[in-house]
Amino acid sequence: MRLLITLMITFCMFSCAEEVIEKPKNLIPKDEMVQILYDLCLINSATHTNPSILEQHHIEAMPYIYKKYGIDSAQFVNSDTYYASKPLEYETIYKEVAEIFEREKEALESKRRKLNDSIRTKADKRKVKASKKDSLD
Repeated sequence: MRLLITLMITFCMFSCAEEVIEKPKNLIPKDEMVQILYDLCLINSATHTNPSILEQHHIEAMPYIYKKYGIDSAQFVNSDTYYASKPLEYETIYKEVAEIFEREKEALESKRRKLNDSIRTKADKRKVKASKKDSLD
């Protein structure tokens, strides 16, 4: 019985190491795949938020991505399928995409706070000038 369990565990370990999908010859590098997926998420968000802007500029998501990164649909699909067959790598890719969005969000919030602070400072200066002018009258 122990021998059977040991054989089954060994078989499972070797079968897990086996690649489900062969690595494509023109595999998109992982870091470039992160950027592609980031751009796709951004474009899809824009499409759902305000589709008329993309229509006005005649931008379609996938042709734009293919042209920007110099890839074709087959290369993208093969690379995406390959990474999807490796769940840990695929998860890492999507975590990196999420991190980029988080950094962008923090940068935009920082800019917004600075802008609001400068507007508030200018408004306060105007109030001080107005109150000095009123006290002189």
